[in-house]
Amino acid sequence: MSKVVLKIENLSKRYRLGEVGSGTISHDLNRFWAKLRGKEDPLSQVGQVNDRTAESISDYVWALKDINFELREGEILGVIGKNGAGKSTLLKLISKITSPTTGSIKAKGRIASLLEVGTGMHPEMTARENIYLNGAILGMTKSEIKKKFDEIIEFAGVGLYVDTPVKRFSSGMRVRLGFAVAAFLEPEILIVDEVLAVGDIEFQKKAIGKMKDVSSNSGRTVLFVSHNMSSIKTLCDSGLVMSNGTVSFKGDIDSSIQYYLGNSKNLNSFKSYENLDEKPGSKDVDLLEYKLIDKEGEVIDSFNLYEEVSVQMKFHIKKLNGKIYPNIHVLDKYENYFLVDTIPENEIPKETGIFISTFKFPKYIFNTGEYSIGLAVTSFPGSIVHFFENPAIIFNVTEDDLSLRIGPSTGMLPGVTRMQLQTKTLKI
Repeated sequence: MSKVVLKIENLSKRYRLGEVGSGTISHDLNRFWAKLRGKEDPLSQVGQVNDRTAESISDYVWALKDINFELREGEILGVIGKNGAGKSTLLKLISKITSPTTGSIKAKGRIASLLEVGTGMHPEMTARENIYLNGAILGMTKSEIKKKFDEIIEFAGVGLYVDTPVKRFSSGMRVRLGFAVAAFLEPEILIVDEVLAVGDIEFQKKAIGKMKDVSSNSGRTVLFVSHNMSSIKTLCDSGLVMSNGTVSFKGDIDSSIQYYLGNSKNLNSFKSYENLDEKPGSKDVDLLEYKLIDKEGEVIDSFNLYEEVSVQMKFHIKKLNGKIYPNIHVLDKYENYFLVDTIPENEIPKETGIFISTFKFPKYIFNTGEYSIGLAVTSFPGSIVHFFENPAIIFNVTEDDLSLRIGPSTGMLPGVTRMQLQTKTLKI
């Protein structure tokens, strides 16, 4: 079994609300006196949980509270959670950018971090100078850095600007260079926050491929934070789900994503705004109601993949503003777009009034699993979005009768669709 390279025990971080600093002189003296006597920090139990929606009842808040986990050599951990869950704070503590209030971090080997655009890059220094500076910080010799220099520049794609100050780089170029430095200078632990989203698609694929390579071939450990569940699933072996500064789940990556999405969204297939004073929309168009229904017109939030279902959206056009196009956006459980569809030209409303648009899904278009639907009404020309409720409908697709499946396979099949193709096999 591979050795443990990172161990987090009872890690907590408390901040004082509304001020910079740990508090008053009396607080600092009380903490210092307790430390001299070997007593517990008198403020260690003070503070409220890190829930951004709650009302403030204390001068202190726990950004992290009692975090415990360990990582082994070669493991890639995906850290998942909503904004404000404590992900970035955790990575800053591990990177030693800030210190914990309580608890310990035990790491074996060098740690390289890419937490935000330009992390570790001195803006007045050139790309060449920054590479050597970061290598020296990691404890590498000049000759070791020189061996990796050409690979770093090639991967980052900044060969033309190697002797240009980094302050003149775009945000994407800084991310490319920062990631290349962090990945190629051979740290034992690589920490990457959401910054890869700044780069283009080509670079994101290269970066994910490189992280896989350093983990599998070099035995490096990676901590990866992203809101892109597809990237998390592709790259990571295990997942850590954070909520309000605590660890709410840790397990294999599929279970972690399922836990996160299941706790982030509840199945929802009907909502009416007709009796409300404020409705989603603009001065020209309001959303009144939406629902997911079966072929009998009954509202459902779950159905078998071999059933036909429809989405109905009721809206009020108060004033025509160009051509009005109702449309829907379907996403899979990893929040990747599955399809986008709109009402055909001959069915778009051409007058004011209340309308219902129906979008019918044929059977076998979905695979099993959870999906969500966003609903919108848009005007052209001008691309005016009157409303876009996303996610509006969240539903689950099941497969209760395997006898209806085409072919002998059993169990969950991969992919986001189970569409039956028109096929034919002939003997020749």
